[in-house]
Amino acid sequence: MGVKHRKPAVKAKSMPATSAKSSAKKSQVIASAIILSTDYRPSETEPFMNERHRLYFRRKLFAWKEDIIRQTRETVQGLNDDNGQHADITDRATSETDRALELRARDRQRKLISKIDAAIARIDDGSYGFCEETGEPIGLRRLEARPIATLSLEAQERHERRERVFRAD
Repeated sequence: MGVKHRKPAVKAKSMPATSAKSSAKKSQVIASAIILSTDYRPSETEPFMNERHRLYFRRKLFAWKEDIIRQTRETVQGLNDDNGQHADITDRATSETDRALELRARDRQRKLISKIDAAIARIDDGSYGFCEETGEPIGLRRLEARPIATLSLEAQERHERRERVFRAD
């Protein structure tokens, strides 16, 4: 099934067909000319995925990524600091379990960082905010709740129903 991505009309008019790298640079230059207040939230009254929306979500994604990286550094530091010997075998088992849980959480966040990077790349290429399955807008409320979303709510529900059917087999 072909994937359609709708690009905003403003972007199509202002950017000739060029390589993805130069498009990303132009997008960043355009984005840097836009100033958003700290309390700005995308609105349904604005054209979908206009320059302000893209800048807002780019900043949100970068802030999320930086927060994850900061937490990871703190975890690594904490794991390095917790090299103490435990006199009691129960204390040692608890410490090892805590360490395993923390490492599993960090692995999940590592995977999340790659999804965040993919979302930023979609902002750069103009496909961010549009469903990979239908090409329709995902919706601001869904993107606000899950900025890495690649499917509209309806497409995600269909995907999850299919997943449940195949999982039951």
